[in-house]
Amino acid sequence: VQFVESGGGLAQPGGSLVVSCTASGFTFCNFSKYDMSWFRQAPGKERELVGSIFSTGATGNFADYVRGRFFISRDTGKKTLYLDMRRLKPEDSAMYFCNRHWSPRYPWGQGTQVTVSS
Repeated sequence: VQFVESGGGLAQPGGSLVVSCTASGFTFCNFSKYDMSWFRQAPGKERELVGSIFSTGATGNFADYVRGRFFISRDTGKKTLYLDMRRLKPEDSAMYFCNRHWSPRYPWGQGTQVTVSS
């Protein structure tokens, strides 16, 4: 299984951005069977959980600092996860990754860089 994250870039504080994560190697059934999460890692910091979308399609596990601003969705036919980020803050600047929520996780993709700056 491989993840390819995309859609990152430069956003202004208060702006919005949607990043995507497309999985290859999953069968249609397996992709929707797993709880999947978005993670992020800023320079010099540990990778942290942003939020999850469960096999049921419900979302949760949002970190306090993104709850109400970030939203997760998926397109199972496209095997793609989306992270819709709104009211961005400079501290949201990080590399964003997706993966299974629970271990064992698959190899990490290259991530997509989000930079929030004026």
